[in-house]
Amino acid sequence: MIVFPNAKINLGLNILSKRPDNYHNIETVFYPFNWQDALEIIEAPEFKFSSSGIEIDGPPEKNLCTKAFNTIQQNHQIPNVHIHLHKVIPMGAGLGGGSADAAFTLKTLNTLFNLNLSVTALQDYASLIGADCAFFIENKPVIASEKGNVFKPISIDLSAYHLVVVYPNFHVSTQEAYAGVRPAPSTFITEGLQTLDFELWRKALKNDFEPSVFAKYPAIEKIKNELYQQGALYASMSGSGAAVFGIFENEIDTKEFNPFQVWQGKL
Repeated sequence: MIVFPNAKINLGLNILSKRPDNYHNIETVFYPFNWQDALEIIEAPEFKFSSSGIEIDGPPEKNLCTKAFNTIQQNHQIPNVHIHLHKVIPMGAGLGGGSADAAFTLKTLNTLFNLNLSVTALQDYASLIGADCAFFIENKPVIASEKGNVFKPISIDLSAYHLVVVYPNFHVSTQEAYAGVRPAPSTFITEGLQTLDFELWRKALKNDFEPSVFAKYPAIEKIKNELYQQGALYASMSGSGAAVFGIFENEIDTKEFNPFQVWQGKL
């Protein structure tokens, strides 16, 4: 069975407080888009994880797809499988690619072996694997809070707009990004999000990681500025970086971003 895990962007990201479990309470909107990996799962005599495309750091047993399989097998009687992941979504980019791979592994195992797990059950398993994995179970826009695994529906439709995502060919570690932020009360806006008031977005929709990440990696700030020069209605770093996205009315010429990786398409 072959599926195509997709990426997400963050619309705003407030870091509210440090938690006793060493995570942080956050507030953000997750919005999915179709920069995709390819994931194949087939039944096999013994468990195996393999990959192609972008080289994945770390041993197979540490991969989130493997963790997803182990989580299901520990709770349900399923046979071994061979998981092959063709990695396309950049890692350490703030796009949630690894979390999507894990969530799609859970959903595919559920379908492949007729486990009939509910959305809630799949989200509970996903939350054991990573803070934002649960988002990709339903894979639709939400306001995410706490660790990024508590969701509230939001009515927001960007399908009429064009998205450009630029990855500068280096990653920012999540640990490094959090080390540079000071938690503060929420300044999050929702009404302006839902009405697509992009002027308000530019004034009030902030990613708390940007100041410290931009200070250390000025190339990322330069990408954001270039997106605005190209006519972006709104631009921001996604998650803790290093990818930056811009929302446009129409397709743009992305040659200014060579030799970076660029994804462009409808939202």
